[in-house]
Amino acid sequence: MNSRRYTMTSLSIVFLALTIMSVSAIGQNAYAAAGMSLSADCSGSSCDISGTTDRNDQDVTVVVSSSNGIHIVDQLSASGGSFSTTINVSNLDDGTYKIAANQGSSSKYSLNVSVDVSGGSSDSSDSQTSIVGAASEEASAVVAAAGGLTLSAGGIEGSTTIDVSGTTDRNGDITLKVTAPNGNVVSVSQISPSGGSFMTTIETGGALWSQDGMYTISAYQGTASNYQTSAEVEIVDGHVIPEFGTIAVMILAVAIVSIIIVTGRSKLGLVQRY
Repeated sequence: MNSRRYTMTSLSIVFLALTIMSVSAIGQNAYAAAGMSLSADCSGSSCDISGTTDRNDQDVTVVVSSSNGIHIVDQLSASGGSFSTTINVSNLDDGTYKIAANQGSSSKYSLNVSVDVSGGSSDSSDSQTSIVGAASEEASAVVAAAGGLTLSAGGIEGSTTIDVSGTTDRNGDITLKVTAPNGNVVSVSQISPSGGSFMTTIETGGALWSQDGMYTISAYQGTASNYQTSAEVEIVDGHVIPEFGTIAVMILAVAIVSIIIVTGRSKLGLVQRY
């Protein structure tokens, strides 16, 4: 009897561990590589500044400063996901200089490195990175369903587009409305379903998307409540931020229910028979 109890308990623990691993894996795969890197490599009177970024919608501002103030400011294009420049340190006083790179207001796109200058030359090297994740699967996908109309909205982490899709059993046009966290309407558009489904892409760039937080994408097809639904996507600095996916939540819920069932059966097995 004790052997059976231990076996059932062990199975429960193993099942829970596998489920947690599965949920963690989904969470990890929901992140695409995003962020910025910055490096400085000095030799003699020049320092080569270079870096990478997953954004190409804004220039990278490079600022060289010290305790005496700002010495160099440069704007670099991030075309092709990289940027570079060379600075001359021959006219700089001896000391430590901070080289900062910024692209927008997000902390993920704000890095700095330090180099030492002595006698108009430097042999310093330094690098920093904020790039996280390595997968390329879709993130921030949030699905909402209401009767005859379903809606899914999501995007790749760090991207400036939201992929919207859904299904319906009606033929009329669907109105899509995007609302910012402060309640302002960002955009309104109409889309015609084809074969019971629809899809479109929403651009997140521009002044209307400057507020960070959860943006609501609402879909309407007529006035019936089961043809009105919405989904949310988090936007920070005009870019998509991943959320804990609904699939992971479903797996976790199934795991909890399964453990309850297995535990209940194991308890029944422990009832002694006379």
